Formats: sequence, structure tokens, C-alpha cells
Amino acid sequence: MLADQIKLDTTSAMKAGDTLRLSVLRMLSSELSYKKIDVQRDLIDEEVTNVLLKEVKKRREAIDAYSKAGRAESADKETLELKILETYLPKQLSEDEIRAEIGDLSQFASFAEAMKVLSPKFRGRADGAIVVKIVHEHY
Repeated sequence: MLADQIKLDTTSAMKAGDTLRLSVLRMLSSELSYKKIDVQRDLIDEEVTNVLLKEVKKRREAIDAYSKAGRAESADKETLELKILETYLPKQLSEDEIRAEIGDLSQFASFAEAMKVLSPKFRGRADGAIVVKIVHEHY
């Protein structure tokens, strides 16, 4: 399970003295604990991935904000954290792979209907902005 791997990697980072990795994994473990309390059971991999995606999104937004504010050092730190978190996500699909999986969009009556079906299909496997861009090109 993904949650078990994160615990093992936290221990490894602690032993190796990798402070940044340890900090990121502790933060992630904390978020997973909150989610576990919310659902009142052990998390399945899909739920762990959803927590990871939420944290990845936070980092991307922070990188953007820090870059716009001219705070390169903070943006660099967030970028390093983002790379650590992304190692736990499934391999991300390329734009061509996404287009191939989406196939013919004419089966959907509207943009909203297409996104309602496609968003869950690509969650964790592809950047949502790319999926939106591809669907938006058709509508």
C-alpha cells in the first residue's frame, strides 16, 4: 500500500538525515492521518492519491505565487517539495496519451458532461489542466 511506503520512506529519510524529504513526508503523513480520522478507517490507495494530489496542487499554486512575487528561493523550495510528492503519484500521461484515451468527444453533449466523465478517469494519472485544454478545444 502507498501509505505503508510513505511510512517506510519517512524512516529512511530520518536515518539518512535528509531533512527536506523528512519534512515533506511528515507533512504528508499528517495530512493522511487527518483524512484517516475523517473517514474513520484505514485509507485505500485511491484516497492516499487524492491527498497527494491536493498537496501537489498546493505546491504548484505556491510556486506560481512565489514566482510572481519575485521570491525565487521560496519557489525553489516548493519545487523541491513538489518533486518529492510527485514520486508517489502514478506515472503521468503525456498530452498525446491523454488524447488517445479520450478518443471521440462527440459522444458528449457538452463540455460539462465530458468533464464529469473524464475527470475521474484521469485523476492522478494526468494533469487536469491538460485534460481541460483538450476537451475545451472541442467545445
